[in-house]
Amino acid sequence: MAQGQSRSSNVLVVPQAGQALDQLKYEVAQELGIQIPQDGYMGNMATRDAGAIGGHITRRLVQIAEQTLAGQAR
Repeated sequence: MAQGQSRSSNVLVVPQAGQALDQLKYEVAQELGIQIPQDGYMGNMATRDAGAIGGHITRRLVQIAEQTLAGQAR
């Protein structure tokens, strides 16, 4: 497998969401002070850093969903 390619078998329900998720990844990493490699290959990152980014992304997505649902309940 070449660098930069993902082994993930996850398929996005909304393909356009991929770009938004990548942007969110970079934003969260910057907020946490974690440098993402310029080539996009994250295989050499510390597991702790990758987990911190993923955890914060999940929290943010849950927060967005809660806000959306709360807005629909009105």
